[in-house]
Amino acid sequence: MPAPTHRTPSTAGEGPMSYAIFQLARAHRARAAAMLREMDLHPGQELLLMQLLDRDGQTQSELLESVGLDHSTVSKSLRRMQDAGLLVRESAEHDRRVMVVHLTDKGRAMREPIAAMWRALEETSTRDLSAQQAESFVRIAYAITDAINSRGVAAGESE
Repeated sequence: MPAPTHRTPSTAGEGPMSYAIFQLARAHRARAAAMLREMDLHPGQELLLMQLLDRDGQTQSELLESVGLDHSTVSKSLRRMQDAGLLVRESAEHDRRVMVVHLTDKGRAMREPIAAMWRALEETSTRDLSAQQAESFVRIAYAITDAINSRGVAAGESE
C-alpha cells in the first residue's frame, strides 16, 4: 500500500518530525475522544480512572502529579466524575484540607471498557505496522519525550 501523502505547510519544513508528531497527536486525541464519548467520559478522565484503578485512595495532589495535567483541569474532571457517580472525594483523616479520591462501584466497573478502548485504539494505530515497527515507535516516542522533558528542565523552560 503506498504511503499517503500529507501536505506540510512550508514553514513546518524546518521541523518535519515535529509537525508529524503534532498531526499524530491531534489524530490520536480526536479518535480517543470519540471513543471516550461513547463511554460518557471526557478526554483525560480515563487517565484519572486508570490511576485510581491501579491505586485507589490517592490524594488529588498525587493524581495531579501522575497524569501531568494542571490543577484546574484535574479538579474540574474530578468534580464531573463525582457528579457522574464514578468516584467520591473525602477529606483525609490526617489533614482535612487534603482530598482523597476513591472509586465507586460504577468507577471500578470502568476497568474493562477502558482497557477495551485502549486495545481498539492500539489496533487502529498499529494496523499498518509490523510488531517490530510498533515496538520501535514506542521506544522512539519515549526517547523524544525524555529529550523534550530534559531540555525543558535544562533550559529552565516553564510549561
